This record gives sequence, structure tokens and C-alpha cells, in this order.
Amino acid sequence: MRQERAVQASIFDHFARSGSTGVKATGGQGLPAEAVLRCALLKQYRQLSYQELAFRLEDSASSRAFGGCRWSWSPQKSVLKGTISAIRFETWEEINRALLSSAQQTQLEDGSVVRLDSTATAAPIHEPSDSSLLWDAVRVTVRLLKQADALVGDASLAWRDRRRALKKRARRI
Repeated sequence: MRQERAVQASIFDHFARSGSTGVKATGGQGLPAEAVLRCALLKQYRQLSYQELAFRLEDSASSRAFGGCRWSWSPQKSVLKGTISAIRFETWEEINRALLSSAQQTQLEDGSVVRLDSTATAAPIHEPSDSSLLWDAVRVTVRLLKQADALVGDASLAWRDRRRALKKRARRI
């Protein structure tokens, strides 16, 4: 049997050598954490897409100043999406708590009333009509009756599957 003589190198040895001289500063500097948060707030407040946010940061001096972006650089939509979507839910909760605490201390807001805003969006759901609602109700009822039969077993109730006749009636309606 062969003996293994090569000792596996530690991962820390590799990083210690690679962090030394000879490393060139390449690539983008990235957005600071404060700029990411400011851009996220601008996106949310103005209801912008990432593409619109990138355009606004490039085009508008006031948006760039609020966002905290350097004057010589404007982030692309992919950079904005990657950095803003990296903010976790827990982080947003902590930011909200800190803002509420600050507003309560300055007696600007007591936090007893919450304002919610919702927006309706398109969904791939068919428009309900009388015939489709009737068909959906019978289809779901038959499915539930089949599940009940499976649970009860031999002592099942007698029922008739009327889906075929109902489908024809729904088409006529």
C-alpha cells in the first residue's frame, strides 16, 4: 500500500501569499453602504424600476447628490439591482425601527398609525364570467368529493360526476 507524503496546504497559507505585493487595483470601487441605502430609498420613493433609477442617477444632479454617487461614475442597472436586492428583510426592519425611534424621540411621530399603500398589478388570471365560475365551482367540488371518497373508503356516499354535462352547458352559456 502506498503512503501519501504530500501534506495538504492550508487555505490560509494561500490567502496570506496572495494578499502581498503585485496585486493591481482593478475593477470598480463599488457603492458604499450608505449610497446603496440612499439609492434604494430613491427607487422606492419615486416608484422607479432599476433601469429608470440608473437613468435618473446619471441624468439628474439632485438624484445623484441624494444617492451619494461620485460625480465621475454612475451605476448601471445590474449593479443597482445586485446591491439593493442584497439588503435583507431583517436589515430593513432595523432601519425602520431606528427611524421610528428617532421620530419618537423628536416627537415628530408617535408610531401609532401605519399607512399602507398597495398597487394592483396584472396577473395571468382569466376574467371571471358566469360560465367559468360555474365550471370552476363544479371542478373543485368534484375534486373534493374524490378526496373525501379516498378518506372514507368503502362507506362512501353516492354521488355523480357531472363535469362532462356541465362543460357542455358552460360552453353554451
